[in-house]
Amino acid sequence: MNRTAFVFPGQGSQRVGMGRHLLAQRPDLVETYYRTADDVLGIPLSRLSRHGPARDLDDPAVSQPAILLTSLVTLEVLRGQGVEPDAVAGHSLGEYAALVAAGVLEWTDALRLVRLRGELVATVDDRVPGATAAVLGLDSTTVARLCAEVSEATGRTVEISGDNGPGQTVVSGEAEAVTRLTRAAHEAGATRVAELRAGGPFHSSLLRGIEAEFTEALITTEFRDPEIPLVSSVTGTRVTTAAEAIVALAGQLTRPVRWTEAVEELGAAGVDRFVEAGPGLVLGGLVRRIAPHARVHATNSARQLALTTGAFTATDSTV
Repeated sequence: MNRTAFVFPGQGSQRVGMGRHLLAQRPDLVETYYRTADDVLGIPLSRLSRHGPARDLDDPAVSQPAILLTSLVTLEVLRGQGVEPDAVAGHSLGEYAALVAAGVLEWTDALRLVRLRGELVATVDDRVPGATAAVLGLDSTTVARLCAEVSEATGRTVEISGDNGPGQTVVSGEAEAVTRLTRAAHEAGATRVAELRAGGPFHSSLLRGIEAEFTEALITTEFRDPEIPLVSSVTGTRVTTAAEAIVALAGQLTRPVRWTEAVEELGAAGVDRFVEAGPGLVLGGLVRRIAPHARVHATNSARQLALTTGAFTATDSTV
């Protein structure tokens, strides 16, 4: 035991101003990461991340690379203070940051891929407006039944798109069907149904039409074998080769997130401490529900980052 995993958040964790506390501590990273990202993508990603407006930042073609960039800068700051992961995993979009942390992808290649991922999903959402929601308080079997009933009744798609932990199932699909599912879930006894800021029908069959184009981008990008243990949120199991990483990312568009299994896999490998490396606090909360005895650290603010690095320094000094 006593092993640490860095876990990286996904879509919905974006907020205007994310990363400012990181650059206050490491202003050199403006040049290394933010200006490079602007040049690579040809958009003012650094300005949109730190200053918004929120409506632009919520566009998946912007929010996805912005979240990735913030996570990578967090990783750099943590490593600069001697905090290193023994293993990594990422929730959906966060898997790209995990791949960079594990040495599988160059960060600029990851940035290009997530930008394309966001653009392609946006084209689907333009044609068929989609939505994503988290259903709390019902088991996944019940949610799957409700999805099937709503789809049959409306002729529209709504599917399970993620297992986030005990009693929290994510659904995705056409907006009208997700709205209908929300009502059905409440009637079935759900304690809460919360629409998520996903920006499209992620992890659903509605994205099958963009799989080929995105897979082509993946296979023309250089992938390497992981240098440290890497667990995929697509399979819930460890990724050991570059080829496996490509297959996981290709399937990620239409397959549900298996976050419970990913966290359990990390626990089985001896991980008992998790660092949420990136914006937001949602992922840490999910980890606590799945692994209640694990220690969970955040990096979402200057105070949380200081507490996290301080905890590791204190642990190191007692070894």
